[in-house]
Amino acid sequence: MSIAMGTDIRAANTDRLVTVTLDPNTITSIDPDVVHEWRIAIYDLLEDNRFRPARVTATGPFALHVSIVGNSIVLDVRHPETFQPIAAHYLSLTPFRRLIRDYFRIRDAYYEAIRSAQPFQIETVDMARRGLHNDAAELLRTRLVNKLEIDLNTARRLFTLVCAVQPYASRIDESKSQLPTVLFVCSMNSVRSPIAAALARQQFPGRLIARSVGVNGGKADSFVHEVMEETGIDMSVHTPHTMDELAASHFDLVVTLSPDAPGALARKGLETGAVEHWQVPDPSLVEGPRDIVLGAYRDLRDTLRQRVRTRLDALVSGGSQTP
Repeated sequence: MSIAMGTDIRAANTDRLVTVTLDPNTITSIDPDVVHEWRIAIYDLLEDNRFRPARVTATGPFALHVSIVGNSIVLDVRHPETFQPIAAHYLSLTPFRRLIRDYFRIRDAYYEAIRSAQPFQIETVDMARRGLHNDAAELLRTRLVNKLEIDLNTARRLFTLVCAVQPYASRIDESKSQLPTVLFVCSMNSVRSPIAAALARQQFPGRLIARSVGVNGGKADSFVHEVMEETGIDMSVHTPHTMDELAASHFDLVVTLSPDAPGALARKGLETGAVEHWQVPDPSLVEGPRDIVLGAYRDLRDTLRQRVRTRLDALVSGGSQTP
């Protein structure tokens, strides 16, 4: 699916974008709400912007084609009618991880405030949202010095688009893949199972397909974001899912991580090569000062890292489904 938006109106100022397209091979989603969010971000960017590639002789207006390669957003500037290339720049996402994480947190807080908060509370959240956008925009402009010339408002809108598309980088086509598959299941897919799946993908990149779900729906956990970021894993856009949302019906290995997971798994009736239960604590139940709670989350992370490495090494190396 390709998304393109543009306008036939040519402003007197040619230093601007009139078309933005998203690469359908590397930015994919079938969720209509996600696609709508992309369209809004693109519309806002096109509505008012100042944009031109640096150090080139081409004159605008310009088209921008956005794709994702590895950990980078590719900003490919082209002619808006012929689509001939003008300049392309790779923008690493690493410096933006914390800002992207905070963007989603503040966005959710803002939507929640609109529904139920008092006007002064909405204003407080909105001020935080504007401040974050300004910080991100300044960083974006700094990273694009001598590459793209954009003003602050354009940088703010471009950052919003980056946030909207970066969680949907292309994934392995599971229907055609021959890679071993593993599913981690816990109570709410907020802490134990997403940590385990993320560690599996980090330790065995491109060598397995790791998924996680919960028996029931939960909410994203900020402590998970914090302790996983310490290991270089960005979980800021993790959204908890339930077993009913699983698209696949067969897994080579299923690991349950909470007392209620084995029974729910049996009722689901998945085809499995092997099923194991790992008895691990739930750090979200720990009470006390912040450092004590964080310590519990780190202990879980480190325990799961070791178990994942030991158990899955055999699975990815020789296809073994037994420990």
